[in-house]
Amino acid sequence: MEQLKAKLAVVTGASSGIGAAIVRDLIAAGLIVIGLARRYERMEALRQELSTDEQRARFHAIKCNIADGRDVAEVFTRIIRDHGPVYVLVNNAGCFRFGQLATMDECEVQEVLQTNVMGVVNCTRHVFAAMRAHSIDGHVILINSICGHKVPVISDAMPILNIYPATKFALTAINEIYRQEFKGLGTRVKVTSISPGLVDTEIITEDQKRLVDGKILTPENVSGAIMYVLSQPPNVQIYELIMKPVGDSL
Repeated sequence: MEQLKAKLAVVTGASSGIGAAIVRDLIAAGLIVIGLARRYERMEALRQELSTDEQRARFHAIKCNIADGRDVAEVFTRIIRDHGPVYVLVNNAGCFRFGQLATMDECEVQEVLQTNVMGVVNCTRHVFAAMRAHSIDGHVILINSICGHKVPVISDAMPILNIYPATKFALTAINEIYRQEFKGLGTRVKVTSISPGLVDTEIITEDQKRLVDGKILTPENVSGAIMYVLSQPPNVQIYELIMKPVGDSL
């Protein structure tokens, strides 16, 4: 991680859960971090929780709805103008809505698609353009899901995942597309897909925790995987990393 000290990282969905854990670890490793989320006040609270004034000075919170392509374009223009090119992008922001795909409202389906797929595409496009223009060997990380490799089936339970696994399967494909394109466009930008199983975040209900009998990852587990990926030498690309809690049966 020494090579990334004082370099700029952007974390989407930084207001809670996995995103907040990633911010803490990147700040502790010496990076300058910009957090993007709709809940600006939560990111400001996170900044106040950092342990020193020096750490707090290296964290910048910007309100952004990554499902809105125009908002994303404006925010990244501002980031690159005010802070310079991004070395690490963590596409963490995600959206999940309960329901059945056959019956749920189209607006909810579109919200999940726009956030989980187009949010990643739009953020990555702006960051990669700056990395390429400045000849930066950067790193793009996609927070995927075990649902991006297999649709879980829970016996005797009504399926509730609807379009969510499809968006994560899309990230699995996008990861490979980026790998090929980053190479084909003459860069050494790395891309990594990290696919955790169930993680203890705000969107997980107590009923869901009981279904898995407490076998669940923490946001810190996922952030630790990101720190491992970023700590690799320049010639190593951790292309895909799948994480499951011990004893998980899904």
